[in-house]
Amino acid sequence: MMAGRAPMPYDYLRQVPAFTVVSDDLVHGEILPDAHVYEAGNVSPHLRWSGAPAGTKSYAITCFDPDAPTGSGWWHWVLADIPADVTELPRGAGSGDMEGLPKGALHGRNDYGTFDFGGAAPPPGPAHRYVFAVHALGVESIEVTPDQTAAVFSGTINHYALARAVLVAEYGVPDSAA
Repeated sequence: MMAGRAPMPYDYLRQVPAFTVVSDDLVHGEILPDAHVYEAGNVSPHLRWSGAPAGTKSYAITCFDPDAPTGSGWWHWVLADIPADVTELPRGAGSGDMEGLPKGALHGRNDYGTFDFGGAAPPPGPAHRYVFAVHALGVESIEVTPDQTAAVFSGTINHYALARAVLVAEYGVPDSAA
């Protein structure tokens, strides 16, 4: 953990093995492109994953900003019940007309109060980290309802997680007073 920054969301949860997630839109450790910023495009990124363990029965995808000035971070995307035979989501699958969203996938309410991907929108100041995670789960459905909180989704996802793949991008808005 860097001094002065919130811990990463999985630092203090039950540890699970890692697998791989890549994106045609995002590069781990680099700047989040404008297409995935709330005011500039608000489009969910392409994600492709591989190497999930045997016994994976579904996937969930989350995007969390641990640096949001809320005391509890900010959930940008909560998506569960992705069938186990799906290993890629195209750009926009979690936003707009949701073309490419697998049948049966379940969006939870993000912290914007909507049932989709909500892009980066940090206040002016240091860059925030956007933690995109693909969770391999040992159940076909996490059996929550869409109106439950992102925290309930996340806790349930983490309970059933067999493995996790993480990609982190950063985005900031310059502080004009600096």
